[in-house]
Amino acid sequence: MWTVYILRCCDGTRYVGCTGNLEERLKRHFRKEVHYTSSRLPVEVITTIQFTDKYKAFAFEKYLKSGSGIAFMNKRLV
Repeated sequence: MWTVYILRCCDGTRYVGCTGNLEERLKRHFRKEVHYTSSRLPVEVITTIQFTDKYKAFAFEKYLKSGSGIAFMNKRLV
């Protein structure tokens, strides 16, 4: 399973990511190994979406980072 996830950072910004192992990826965020979130801890998981297809998951992550994807995320997912 592949997971697209949305985090809320302590400064109010959001981080969108995609991973095959959510638990390990979140550990990397909390250990300050992810550049964007390292200075914005603590973070909170807002939404997770599961995919069986890796390519669909990465395509959805890319969409959520686009202009219309940000609007969709703000209206429907957070």
